[in-house]
Amino acid sequence: MISFTPEQEEFRRAVARFVDAEVVPEAQAIDERAEFPTKLFRRVGELGYLGLRYPEAYGGSGADAVTFCLFAEELARGSLSLAAAAAMQALMGTYFVYQYGSEPLRQRYLVPALRGDIVATFALTEPNAGSDLASITTRAERRGDAWVLRGTKTWVTNAPVADILTVAAKTSAERGLKNIALFLLDRRAMRGVTLGKKIDKMSVRASETGEIVLEDVEVPAEHLLGGETGGVEKIGTILAEIRVMTAALSVGLARAAYDAALAYARQRQAFGKAIVEHQAITFKLADMLTSLHAALVLTYQTAAQLDAGRPVAREAAMTKLVASEMAVKVTDDAARIFASYGLASEYPAQRFFRDARFLLPGGGTSEILRLVIGRDLDFDRGAVLSTGDPR
Repeated sequence: MISFTPEQEEFRRAVARFVDAEVVPEAQAIDERAEFPTKLFRRVGELGYLGLRYPEAYGGSGADAVTFCLFAEELARGSLSLAAAAAMQALMGTYFVYQYGSEPLRQRYLVPALRGDIVATFALTEPNAGSDLASITTRAERRGDAWVLRGTKTWVTNAPVADILTVAAKTSAERGLKNIALFLLDRRAMRGVTLGKKIDKMSVRASETGEIVLEDVEVPAEHLLGGETGGVEKIGTILAEIRVMTAALSVGLARAAYDAALAYARQRQAFGKAIVEHQAITFKLADMLTSLHAALVLTYQTAAQLDAGRPVAREAAMTKLVASEMAVKVTDDAARIFASYGLASEYPAQRFFRDARFLLPGGGTSEILRLVIGRDLDFDRGAVLSTGDPR
């Protein structure tokens, strides 16, 4: 059984009130405009949600992974576009600055980012290097007391509006994972950081995405985060949390789709009664609710394992796999319940259906996740049954 502390329950209610009052009324409009939701993003920062996973000394609240997942779930219920932008800021875009940056870097970049005053992102993927990190071609060459970066990154969340970027680059021409390092780039102060092609997406349209082109960008040595090698290992320290957080986003989106489909089925009449009373629709809603509940339980069970300090690489992969695929199926079934109106812009079913596709590649595609899970196919029943209570 999954249970939450009174503090976690009150936190969920607070986020839900914000989402219902300020996010849901704007969700369709920001999707249609396909523009970064600056006002809502800053509100998320003002409310302290961007700093949930960081110490109070930097403006955070030191919350645990379960609490962070509650935030991600509720925000995604309102707008996955806003949730995607906020999740990038609250985790990947700021984590490496906090974990490996100097105190001056933290004060200069981390603190304002957690307030929402500047936008942060993480640039890893390249045109020919997605899951295959060994194929990264972005190079960082030492030049005196600085590094010079050249290369192109793509599918960078928040790229058109980002102020700072953590960039993965090779510190030698040698192929492989060993010589990948992480650099903090200030787009406002460093020449040569330019926006390439902006990617027009069918999903999470208000979470702007694009290419970043690095043309002889001179980066001070102190902006090297954690040494000239070991970038892949550094990314690995946060990968499980990224996957569990993506699962929470999936649950939130699926909840919104299920709720919309149930409400529509209760008011839509066919053959003399509400369609919810027809067995075909009842069964579909029952399956949606069951798979949604299963993904929710798995998400918070794995988040609780993270908080307990247990190794959860396999469990995080399973969680993200189950939850993201569930979100795709539930949003598809919701659109089917809406029938022709599932295609209409005036109803949210089409947005939920489109947005669900965003959840599949983030944190690893389903195929990559199956490879991770398949490396260790043992089943420890005792370990599984002992982690049901996140407290």
